[in-house]
Amino acid sequence: MTALADLFEQHKYVVRRSCINEPHLSLLYKYACKRVEVGTMMHDAQVPAAWAAHGDVFTDGLLTDFLPITEAISSLELFPTYSYFRVYERGHALAKHTDRPACEISLTLCLGYRAERPWPILIEGPSGVSSIELAPGDGLFYRGIECPHWREPLEGEQAVQVFLHYVDKNGPYSEWKYDKRPGLPFSKANLLKLTGSA
Repeated sequence: MTALADLFEQHKYVVRRSCINEPHLSLLYKYACKRVEVGTMMHDAQVPAAWAAHGDVFTDGLLTDFLPITEAISSLELFPTYSYFRVYERGHALAKHTDRPACEISLTLCLGYRAERPWPILIEGPSGVSSIELAPGDGLFYRGIECPHWREPLEGEQAVQVFLHYVDKNGPYSEWKYDKRPGLPFSKANLLKLTGSA
């Protein structure tokens, strides 16, 4: 993990391969596709034609599961802010942008795709622009406020990405803890309360 932390400090982003493995990877991919099929997702302003979901029970679980790894790579103590996932289809693109304050340290995970090759994400750091291909299960950790990032139109049929966002506990964006909510609705602690197991 030290090597990844060094690369993250130098470039403000780093790729970690095989962040999620089978059978969890296939289950998450199928789940995202099923949510599109049954119509329980929304459209957002960033990629208006794509289907998206905020604060899903499973992606909020990933948000807490990946907190220790993200802290190790960023060398920071972090607060989770929110999780999000999006199902892109042919021709969808992501405009070049930087992220809002709740996304100081971010992780984008490829859950799967129907295409001949991975769909590159372009990111601009101190050393210039890089085109990064993520295989299913791979993750890109990056400083979303500082590093512009984007995607050219998707040439394949579909791509599913999940985004996990964090802020430095001791940094200028710490007020965005839980995205300014009282807590994570689907955290393990809250689920235990809901089921009466707490």
